[in-house]
Amino acid sequence: MNINPTKIVCVGLNYKQHACEMGHALPADPVLFMKPVSSIIYDGDAIIYPAMSSQVDYEAELAIVMGENGIIAGFTCANDVTARDLQRRDGQWTRAKSFDTFCPLGPEITRVDDPDRLGIKAILNGRIVQDSNTADMIFSVDEIIDFISHVMTLNKDDIILTGTPCGIGPMNRGDEIVIEIEQIGRLRNRVA
Repeated sequence: MNINPTKIVCVGLNYKQHACEMGHALPADPVLFMKPVSSIIYDGDAIIYPAMSSQVDYEAELAIVMGENGIIAGFTCANDVTARDLQRRDGQWTRAKSFDTFCPLGPEITRVDDPDRLGIKAILNGRIVQDSNTADMIFSVDEIIDFISHVMTLNKDDIILTGTPCGIGPMNRGDEIVIEIEQIGRLRNRVA
């Protein structure tokens, strides 16, 4: 898998159970934030645990890969890795989500039958820690693309992360984290 996006647009709090888990009301509109393209790594690459953080969390996500003219090229697995302690400290999300290696993607870009009805899991050291379905998303794939398109131009290879289900939690150095999405496959990374 090799892509050249101009941006990574992310949707926060897009699963009903995750919003409840975080103590937030369901948003009226998609909550957007960005990750830099320098955060991208691929299947099998190492997630680097930054020295300035003491809590780095996994977040299993369905990623949309855009094609030409606002058409979806396909979907892949993503891990919206987050330095949770820094997110709490900063009161906003940029630093916590922007470290190099904090956007694993893969294993391939795939077409799916219905992106709003896919099983999604995070598996930490062989133990299932997130287990949900994209049917729990507050905003559907089409609604997300429509909303973002009214804010900014989506170019070929641009990535949209669609939010994470409940069950987020910390990873430690030496851990293996697997993101598994039905019809797409498994994204596997180790934490270094």
